Amino acid sequence: MSALTLAPSSPGAVPAARRPHRACDPSGPSAVPPPPPRGVPYAASIAGHRLGPLRISSIVAGPWPAAHGRAPVLCGREDHVTLVLPHHGTAALLLDGHRLPLRPGAFAVARAGRPVVLEVSEDFSGTAFHWPREAAGLAEDDLRELSGTAFGTDTGTAALVAAYLGRLARPVDSLDLRTAARLAGTAQDLLAVLAQEHRRRAARPAPEEVRATIARTKEYILRRLGDPALTPEGIAAAHHFSVRYLHKLFQYEGVTVGRWIQRRRLEMCRRDLARPSARPATVAAVAGRWGFVSTSHFSRVFRATYGVTPRAWQAGAREPEAWPA
Repeated sequence: MSALTLAPSSPGAVPAARRPHRACDPSGPSAVPPPPPRGVPYAASIAGHRLGPLRISSIVAGPWPAAHGRAPVLCGREDHVTLVLPHHGTAALLLDGHRLPLRPGAFAVARAGRPVVLEVSEDFSGTAFHWPREAAGLAEDDLRELSGTAFGTDTGTAALVAAYLGRLARPVDSLDLRTAARLAGTAQDLLAVLAQEHRRRAARPAPEEVRATIARTKEYILRRLGDPALTPEGIAAAHHFSVRYLHKLFQYEGVTVGRWIQRRRLEMCRRDLARPSARPATVAAVAGRWGFVSTSHFSRVFRATYGVTPRAWQAGAREPEAWPA
């Protein structure tokens, strides 16, 4: 059974079995994996292209010959968020001691700092998507929610993510850097929506009339998101129920009302900071537009959530080629 790590690759990458990567065998010391025995056919290649900060690797692999013994495990980058999308053949993703079976149409995500090993026992092809952690734009709690789960296409959001990423897997030479970065950003936004949906499904399901109340409350909040005076007390009073009941409503969402408001504000700030403009807005102006009173507090919360400062995020969004290769 062959296993190879999915690491961000460069255009024209050579076959994985011949690449001079350092091997990483979890049960033994590091060593360079030898090639398969002469006369035993084997094909494994990882070739890729770039879409803004997103690296896209096309993987083709066959089963490692049993006569060759242990398959090589190639170490990847620990500062990348990785998503694996199979196209043909079944495989398994090994993450944190868990084995996630994958079939065509399904996909799985590994957050930064986690080794990503793909295990195949038959002819396999698929695509791996790699975001540098500082360019991923995904909150840590979203990454924890997504990592270690195999998502099928039986739900609307997961199907949309798979379909969109399937189209991104095809290289397009005519895209300029700014357009490519925005397409990659859309993929990140879809993953954030998927994480929120997954979190809601894990929470206790709400009755239909409660879901309607939650929807009305969220709509009210979103219309006033830029108001720094927006508080749980004011939200509850506007809907003629108690603050305690408001908090109970958001328990169905698996998050506090304060955290939900902060996340929406951060998402809008992240979007505005990445918006193309001849005269980009300052970090302070964007933070104030969406209800943050203190710029320093906003910067701390933004970095804690997305792993990068607002200023660095704005610079990377305006100049995608500045992100690490």
